[in-house]
Amino acid sequence: MDNRQQKLEAFGRLLDIMDELREKCPWDREQTNESLRANTIEETYELAEAILNNDNAEIKKELGDLLLHVVFYAKIGEEKQAFDMADICNSLCDKLIFRHPHVFGDQQADSAGMVEQSWEQLKLKEKGRKHSVLEGVPAALPALVKAYRIQDKARNAGFDWNQRHDVWDKVKEELGELEVEIEKMNSDRIEAEFGDLLFSVINAARLYKVNPDNALERTNRKFIYRFDYMEKKVKEQGRSLKDMTLDEMEVIWQEAKRMQADDL
Repeated sequence: MDNRQQKLEAFGRLLDIMDELREKCPWDREQTNESLRANTIEETYELAEAILNNDNAEIKKELGDLLLHVVFYAKIGEEKQAFDMADICNSLCDKLIFRHPHVFGDQQADSAGMVEQSWEQLKLKEKGRKHSVLEGVPAALPALVKAYRIQDKARNAGFDWNQRHDVWDKVKEELGELEVEIEKMNSDRIEAEFGDLLFSVINAARLYKVNPDNALERTNRKFIYRFDYMEKKVKEQGRSLKDMTLDEMEVIWQEAKRMQADDL
């Protein structure tokens, strides 16, 4: 049996198991799109964490959990006579062929950037949108991810800086406007200007080909490591962080930084 046949049989086995679970398991039988939704989001984040950890065993496991949800939604759709797994697969295949005319048609794209620009225009054409390219950004995305996607889509429509280093003038401008509002202590305006500053920093990250969500998570993990190290050291001394001065904590923090650098 060749590898392709093994994959098809494995997928067929999964579909058969889902059919049986839906019929015989009380819990699986009761699930709806709405009841699964929160778990699907959680599984997506667990997959994202496994990817960040570069843990192939966990990536495989979490992909399986996420695939289970796809199969579950397909089964529910089939029961409602709305769609089934074949419809999902065929719809996806049609979309991929339509959005890759440089592969399945006679268009040419010599770079990933050209493919991205073509992709956005084809999405608009495919969905019959007559207004903004930004309509395709899901409203429920986390704000940081949404800002990055908004800026990226605007870039594909031709709205971007001529030179990426020009973005730093905008970052400095937004920081200056924030400082003015902080002096005035207007909480509403401070929030607005913080938003503008963050948006400009995210834009800078995009221009320098840094995913801001990944970058922030990297810093989160560094902070957690160093703070946990500091708590452990202080506990070993029989003390509490609340009883220490900032200077004392800084000494241990710098030690944690050195230890972490050795681990990287």
